[in-house]
Amino acid sequence: MSAILSIQSWVAYGHVGNTAAVFPLQRLGFEVWAVNTVQFSNHTGYGTWRGVVFDRSAIADVVLGIEERGVFGRCDAILSGYMGDASLGEVVLDAVKRVRAANPQALYCCDPVIGDFGRGVFVRPGIAEFFAKKALAAADIVTPNRFELEHLTGASVGSLAEAVAAAERLRARGPRIVLVTSLEPGSDRIGMLASGPEGAFATETPRLPLHVNGAGDVVAALFLGHYLRGRSLPAALERATAGIFAVLDATHRAGKREIQLVRAQEDLLDPPRRFPVEKV
Repeated sequence: MSAILSIQSWVAYGHVGNTAAVFPLQRLGFEVWAVNTVQFSNHTGYGTWRGVVFDRSAIADVVLGIEERGVFGRCDAILSGYMGDASLGEVVLDAVKRVRAANPQALYCCDPVIGDFGRGVFVRPGIAEFFAKKALAAADIVTPNRFELEHLTGASVGSLAEAVAAAERLRARGPRIVLVTSLEPGSDRIGMLASGPEGAFATETPRLPLHVNGAGDVVAALFLGHYLRGRSLPAALERATAGIFAVLDATHRAGKREIQLVRAQEDLLDPPRRFPVEKV
């Protein structure tokens, strides 16, 4: 069975970081080795939370313990998301090197969590610079939202053409594939763009009236999982889009603040609605 090493945050209540990524990947048939960078009661969007941030040595020790089981050879990918401190980036890149030493075909999918419109940059100093100067060069896949794409490229992204151009600028710095989320083709629509060796592909869905945390973590996991299964860029984009829309639609219908992963788990595998993907 294929495995994915996922190094992200963890919350007991709700779904962000590993609690958003692990379950979808498991439902897609992957063994997931979750290395948690924090253990919080809930995501920080609530304003208050309890728990601990693990230091880099503790996280590196867990990665080493997995390596000592001799299983990195069947690890197909490393997935990383929110980082509480820039020093953790070096632990992630070291894990990537260790896995690739055992399996040179393993992919590194980096979700460069930096910020978003309305909130600006919300990570600690040094993290955005780590993504720009080190992670991009090491990654095979990066999954920025529109704000993060603009931040990493210095380009304004107000149209699909500008998003394609910015994604190509990002690809020139290392990653083979760039998945851009949170594009806004219209006030009632939200879109995604995937750019890679096969070309650039775009899709869009209705915009649902809700604000949740963790949707980007689910998208990154779904896209990576579907890409690993088929190695087709447009197919991975289409399936990830349909999957996340199903989850968000279930969340909206339930009137919940937390994304309804468990409620929508069957729709992750067989979404009731599909959305066309077009080459641009």
